Amino acid sequence: MMVSFFDQFESPIYLGIPLIAIAIALPWVLYPTPTSRWINNRLITAQEWFINRSTNQLMTPLSVEGHKWALLLTSLMIFLITINMLGLLPYTFTPTTQLSLNMGFAVPLWLATVIIGMRNQPTIALGHLLPEGTPIPLIPVLIIIETISLFIRPLALGVRLTANLTAGHLLIQLIATAVFVLLPMMPTVAILTAAVLFLLTLLEVAVAMIQAYVFVLLLSLYLQENT
Repeated sequence: MMVSFFDQFESPIYLGIPLIAIAIALPWVLYPTPTSRWINNRLITAQEWFINRSTNQLMTPLSVEGHKWALLLTSLMIFLITINMLGLLPYTFTPTTQLSLNMGFAVPLWLATVIIGMRNQPTIALGHLLPEGTPIPLIPVLIIIETISLFIRPLALGVRLTANLTAGHLLIQLIATAVFVLLPMMPTVAILTAAVLFLLTLLEVAVAMIQAYVFVLLLSLYLQENT
């Protein structure tokens, strides 16, 4: 039976139950619960430090009105980082390799930023569609181009996250397969390939964290334009 490299991205089903729900819900169980004690253990201290630094980094460019999104954006970033990291473990499923899931995150949040801009400052929000000083003959064309670019934003968010994680998983599987094939025939080459695989895995850990941060950072920039 031939197994496709893309089978790893198929949502697993057991007894008719899609296990993607468990994969999405599991990260929330892994987080330690903060306590009211003055002195916490090292894990909770590191968690609080990471959350504080991430929130400060995301909220600094935003106005006071945008700080209401701090809990949502920070929670989303930690959630995406955890899912991406767990997906690098053997025999696991990465929900963020599904474009439908990523679009489910991107579209509502992007739409919320647009609605906020249209409600609070409609003139400025619509002014983004036409750069200042545009020649009169180019006005219709630029409005169409800027409108298209506005509606492409959620698609770019979802596709960027999906494509980067999918490409990384495929590359890891291809190199791991090459190591098993080369091991009986050329052990030296197989060892060198395994070293490359180890470095690639470290790179994918960084990509998993960076892509989650970029996803939330772009949402915060869209929010900055509309608040």
